[in-house]
Amino acid sequence: MTIALGGILEAQSLWENPVKKQLKEGKPVIGGTITIPNADVAAQVANMGFDFLWIEMEHSPITLETARNMILATRGLKAVPFIRVPVTELWTAKRALDAGAIGVVFPFTSTPELAKQAVNAVKYPPLGRRGAGPGLASFRWQGPENYYDFSDRNAMAIIIIEEKRAVEKIDEIASTPGVDVLFIGTNDLSFSYGKRGNASDPEVLEAIKKVVAAGKKHGVPVGRPAASPEQIAQYMKEGFLFFQGPGDLGLMSAGARPLLNALGKSGIDPKKQPLY
Repeated sequence: MTIALGGILEAQSLWENPVKKQLKEGKPVIGGTITIPNADVAAQVANMGFDFLWIEMEHSPITLETARNMILATRGLKAVPFIRVPVTELWTAKRALDAGAIGVVFPFTSTPELAKQAVNAVKYPPLGRRGAGPGLASFRWQGPENYYDFSDRNAMAIIIIEEKRAVEKIDEIASTPGVDVLFIGTNDLSFSYGKRGNASDPEVLEAIKKVVAAGKKHGVPVGRPAASPEQIAQYMKEGFLFFQGPGDLGLMSAGARPLLNALGKSGIDPKKQPLY
C-alpha cells in the first residue's frame, strides 16, 4: 500500500495483528497468562515464544498502571498484549485499549446483547462506540497509519462463554458481527451447570461441543484454557485454535520442579497446603 508521508509517497506494509492473521489461516495460537504485577515478568513471557499475553485483570491484583508498564515492555517482542477486563462494560474495555492493549477478553458474555456491546467497545464509530482518546495507545503502536484505522483493523474482541444461559443462546452470540474469538471458560461453565469445577462431566462436555459447533457454523475461532502439550493436541482435534496457556507462577513452578526433583528436594504441594 502507498502511504503519503510529508508529501513523499512511500511504500509501506501496514502492520497486521499476528493473532488475527494466524487464526484466519486456521493456525493455532497460544498466550501466556500474566498474574504477577511486574513488567519484567511480562517481558520475559512475551519473549518466550507465546503469540499473546493474557494480562489477567479479573482474577489478579494487576492495576491499569501496571498493565500499561507491561504493555510498553512488550514493544519489539513476539507476544502482543491482551487484557481480560473484570467486567464486560464499554468503559473497562476503553481503558484497557487506551493503555495499549490490542485485544480485550470479556468475561461472562452470556447474551447476544453483551456480545454486541463487546464488539462496540473495541470499535470506533461508526463501527462501534469506543471513545476517542488514544494518546497512550498510539505511542505503543506508532506506524504509518492513523491509530483509529489501525485499531479498527487489529483490536480483537474475545468473548468468554462461561454460563449455561450463554450456551442456550450460543447461535445468536456466535453470529454477532465483529466477535473474533469464542473462548470457553470451562471452569466457570462447569459451576454454572452445578458441577463445581468438573469440566469433564458429560453435561458440560455437551455444552462445550455446542459452542464449538456454533463457532464452526459462523466461522468464529473457538478457544479454551490448555496447560499441557497433550491437552493442546486433543483440543485441536476437537476444533479449538485459541489457547490460554499456563500462568507465570505455573510456568515458574514447572521450570523449577525437575531441577529440585533431581536433588531430592520438593516444595509444598499447593493441593495439600492448609486452607487457614
